[in-house]
Amino acid sequence: MINLPDGPLVSAAWLAAHLDDPQVRVVDVRGKVLPPTAPKPHYFARPDDYAAGHIPGAVYIDWTRDIVDLDDPVPAQVAPPAKIAALFAGLGIGDDTIVVTYDDWFSMYAGRLLWVLRYYGHEGARILNGGLLAWQAEGQPLSAEVPNFAQATFTPRPQPSLRRTADEILAGLGSDRLLIDARSDKEYRGEESRAVRGGHIPGAINVFYQGLVSGPNHTYASPEELRERFAAAGIDLGSLEGHDVVAYCNGGVSATPAALALEIATGRRVAIYDGSWNEWGNDAGKPLDC
Repeated sequence: MINLPDGPLVSAAWLAAHLDDPQVRVVDVRGKVLPPTAPKPHYFARPDDYAAGHIPGAVYIDWTRDIVDLDDPVPAQVAPPAKIAALFAGLGIGDDTIVVTYDDWFSMYAGRLLWVLRYYGHEGARILNGGLLAWQAEGQPLSAEVPNFAQATFTPRPQPSLRRTADEILAGLGSDRLLIDARSDKEYRGEESRAVRGGHIPGAINVFYQGLVSGPNHTYASPEELRERFAAAGIDLGSLEGHDVVAYCNGGVSATPAALALEIATGRRVAIYDGSWNEWGNDAGKPLDC
């Protein structure tokens, strides 16, 4: 039995030591998001980079299609259970598989995949801390070989506590819920926006995700440093007992590093508002601040 570290992260050294274990599946989820000022579409996968070189044994997931509900008018919403079950089963990811996921951009795509796995009840999932940057910095190898794995059985078990809807966010405005806006300060202030409207959800506190994944090779800061950074933003992590905590961004992707940073600092998991600003900012009936 593999001794899986507590928390959401594993190191490059840990993964290298377990890379050949048949229980471990590595998932490359590299992607790209264009700036808010660029013409749409803004969201892209990078399968060509995977094909050129990836961690040996890694499979690839397209974060823009494979794990989202393509029939939902709000971009990037989590895919329904049947689609998720078929995807992971086809990649050889079963109920007992340990999944280690990575990208090369502040772990936001890997964070989204981790959240999807957790949302569907799969606890044996971790992020490679520092992603491909940390892997290469330690001199670990890459491969262009695309693996094939036997079909597995993945059983989705939705965990509603990890996801919030627009109606739930609206109903909680003015309460003691902590809303973390993980977007840039320009987006938070309404100077830039991917939606029709600019601004932020009333009461939300801005903690830009990139400031939390700022160690060497985009590794997470230490728990002590993370507590200091949240405090600098006006968030007392010691006062959250009994309070709902929700992170959001534009599509529930870059919110995940902020959510995981809070988890690393406190041991507490954070919910994601899946619709985020892609939904809220395009709904004229929802209140906002700038």
